[in-house]
Amino acid sequence: MIDIKKLTKTYKNGSIAVTALKDVNLRIEKGEFIGIMGPSGSGKSTFMNIIGCLDRPTSGIYILDDKPIAKMTDNELAEVRNSKIGFVFQSFNLLPRTSALKNVELPMIYAKMSSKERRRRALEALDWVGLGDRTHHNPNELSGGQKQRVAIARALVNKPSIILADEPTGNLDTKSGNEVMEIFMRLNKEEGVTVILVTHEADIAQMTERVVTFRDGVIVSDELNNRGELNSVD
Repeated sequence: MIDIKKLTKTYKNGSIAVTALKDVNLRIEKGEFIGIMGPSGSGKSTFMNIIGCLDRPTSGIYILDDKPIAKMTDNELAEVRNSKIGFVFQSFNLLPRTSALKNVELPMIYAKMSSKERRRRALEALDWVGLGDRTHHNPNELSGGQKQRVAIARALVNKPSIILADEPTGNLDTKSGNEVMEIFMRLNKEEGVTVILVTHEADIAQMTERVVTFRDGVIVSDELNNRGELNSVD
C-alpha cells in the first residue's frame, strides 16, 4: 500500500538547512497496524505529514496504492486526503459549538455528499465507536475519551483505507486511552483498515503489531510486536 524509498525532507531555517528526514526506506502493507515512535525532533511528525499528503518530500519516492505522489497536483492530493486517509489528532480538532453528529458529517460536506447520506453515515460511525447516545452533544459536554471517539468517527465516515493517528491518547487518562486503542484494534481487525499511529508511550506502541522507531531523521529499528522477529532496516 505504501512504498517509500530514499525519502528526504530538508527545511530552510534562515540560511541554515535542517534535514528532518534522510534517505528513509519503508514499506507498509495493506491491513497493517503500525506504531511510529521516536523522541521530539526525530522526524516522525514530518514523516506522518508526508504520508498523509500534507507535505511533500524534498527528494525520494512515495508510492501510495501504486501511484507516485510526486506526480499528483494539489487538487489530486486533496482528493487523496479526503477519500483514502482519515486523520485523528491529539487535540481532537472538533468544532466547539457544533454537535458530535455535525462534526462527523464535516468531511462528507467536502465530498459533496447528500445530506441524507451524510446523516446516515455519521450516525452509523458514531454508533460504531459507542456514541450512538451522544449524537447531539457538543464537545464541551463530552469527556476527553468521548471527544476522541467522535474524532475517530469523523475519520471513518469517508471509508478511508488508511487511518493516521498522531498521539491519539496523549490527552487521555489510561482507561480512556485503552478504550481508544481498542477501537483502533477493532478497526484494523474487523474492517481491514491500515492504522499508522504516532506515540511517545511505549505501552501504547506495544498494542500495535509493528513498531518503527525514528531518531535524527532515520529509522533505527523496525520491529514486529510479540513475535520476536525483526524486519530489516535499509
